Amino acid sequence: MRARIYQPARTAMSSGTAKTKHWVLEFAQAEAREVDPLMGWTSSADTQSQVKLQFETKEDALEYATEHGINVQVQDPNKRKPVIRDGGYGENFATGRRGAWTH
Repeated sequence: MRARIYQPARTAMSSGTAKTKHWVLEFAQAEAREVDPLMGWTSSADTQSQVKLQFETKEDALEYATEHGINVQVQDPNKRKPVIRDGGYGENFATGRRGAWTH
């Protein structure tokens, strides 16, 4: 069995970091999926590819993989630098604001 351990990235539609704090162990697909000729559904006999396990830390995920003899590939996340401005978003609506409104 092959699997990968990674920390999920934030969604492209949000700047929030919800659901990105945990680590995921996800099994790789062992066989190709097939299209059912009658219904057109995509199916596979490989049930391991549907399993996603969540862990608090990367070390917990690695420990689980070694205990169960799972060959894993670890992908470290690319952390982005937080964008912090003086005053933040609330500065746009300050009553003592100096300067023209741009919106």
